[in-house]
Amino acid sequence: MPITTESRRTVFRQIARRSYVEWPAYDSTPLYDRTSLAGLEADVRIVSGAWFRHHEHSSVEQFVSELPLAYFQFEAHDCYEGPTHYEMDTLFRVFVLKELHGWEHETSLYEYLKSCPELCERLGLETVPEQSTLWRSWHTRFTNALRKTVQKASRTILVKAQNADVTVPREPEQILAARGDDVDESVPDDRAILDNADRVTEHVSRVVFPAFSLDRGEGCVIHENAYWGLQTYLGLRERLAANEGARSFLYESTRDRTPLGHAHREQIRDLSIEQVRAMYRQAITRLLNEAAETEQFFRAGIVAIDITEADPFTGDRTGYEDEIIGTKEKTNEYAYQWATVQLVGNAVPIVLDARPVRKGQTRLEIVEDLLDSAENLVHVDNVLMDREFDSQHVLEMISQRGLSYVVPKRMQASEKAQAKRLLQRDQDRYETDRKLHLGKNEWHETTLIYRRKEDSEHDDHRQYSVFMTNCGSGHLTEYGYRWEIESGYRSIKRFMAATTSKDFGLRFFYFAFACLLYSIWRAVDLLVQVKLTGEYEHSPIVTADNTLTLLKKETGIG
Repeated sequence: MPITTESRRTVFRQIARRSYVEWPAYDSTPLYDRTSLAGLEADVRIVSGAWFRHHEHSSVEQFVSELPLAYFQFEAHDCYEGPTHYEMDTLFRVFVLKELHGWEHETSLYEYLKSCPELCERLGLETVPEQSTLWRSWHTRFTNALRKTVQKASRTILVKAQNADVTVPREPEQILAARGDDVDESVPDDRAILDNADRVTEHVSRVVFPAFSLDRGEGCVIHENAYWGLQTYLGLRERLAANEGARSFLYESTRDRTPLGHAHREQIRDLSIEQVRAMYRQAITRLLNEAAETEQFFRAGIVAIDITEADPFTGDRTGYEDEIIGTKEKTNEYAYQWATVQLVGNAVPIVLDARPVRKGQTRLEIVEDLLDSAENLVHVDNVLMDREFDSQHVLEMISQRGLSYVVPKRMQASEKAQAKRLLQRDQDRYETDRKLHLGKNEWHETTLIYRRKEDSEHDDHRQYSVFMTNCGSGHLTEYGYRWEIESGYRSIKRFMAATTSKDFGLRFFYFAFACLLYSIWRAVDLLVQVKLTGEYEHSPIVTADNTLTLLKKETGIG
């Protein structure tokens, strides 16, 4: 969709009305001057955050060509002297484009520019630079600090676009790029990050882990923390089972006595699912209370509810059919399933609660249960869910709670017919009110929003997605925040111990404990960022591995 003068005006008016933002950062604050790369990075963050929330702005490449750069003085970061054919601001845009696509070599960039004359015109290129020119510009003309700013700006654009449900060329990295010696002094270095993370992790672990307890008798020679230390240790090693992990843990731990693998599993199996969930909620309450000590954390916001699957189960599930159930994609495979509710959006992505999914449980029952937990912990404004939760009874329950929702709808015959009509009219967006039958002459009123996907691989009605919401089209961009829960699941599964046991309680505990480790990581990152910079950016500066390693020490391994 082409950018319009009105859409530009809308974006920059929104920025101007935000009392806590001064833009451009390097032209209006005492912190930066017009040569400051930190100021340029701040501008990219501020503008992209507002830009992609506008429904007409659905292309990262368009944003690159529209990003205001006239304020910034590139001369301080230009290693060339004398006249040059290509301006620095133009090359900056070109290399941001390269980083957005993740191309390692200039060849791909050169070939892409040659094939896109309209893009070149928007970028300000009268001719496409030769591959050798691009290589020299990046490696010898740009300073090392400017190259890092290009990489940071590109990642920011990817994150902001993905948050707004805009198609991106690739997934943004989940860790910061390595820093050189000449990094801007306003950015904390790795040593400062780790030193603060060490202190924060020690404090958080002392607050959170006491919420977990084992029902053991008097006179036990192995300290209870050794069990949580072993479980954390299993999370440090990908696909590590309890028996093998216990043997390694014995040598790496500083404790005199540590549990064996079978003893560890027996203690965990004695915990009921209700006990595990109660302990988890208590631990998360403690974690939220710590995070809430900062002004940057708000116990309110958007939550996403979703179901994830364990790896497909390939063994004999006789007698376990109610627990090892089918997959969400309706394949011939079977898997354990877990449901979670998680903070998303600009909030710290903490998993507020988790529960197992059994055969026969309705989506209404699952959502009610998770929302009860979430609303006891935080103030919920909006609920985001996948299309498997598009039941009218689920939506009515959410509305009855006074909450808003955004949920994609599975396309039935009427939606397909409407999408075909929109395609014939070449219409990108359409809204209509709909009443969904609840039974006994009762109805749930919702709004259907049809939205055309950019660069869809289909040429028929499948170009369109249909969303249901009770809060107006302005909230539709928030659905892009749901990608964070999928990203979170990948990290959570990385923290899980491996097992072949069919014990449902043990399986769920492994998942719940992994959710806790993930939530601790994100809370530690918040606290460290606030300590070092006074602000919170959604992109973590403390890595998951760093947090797990520090937790390993605090639970008695190092």
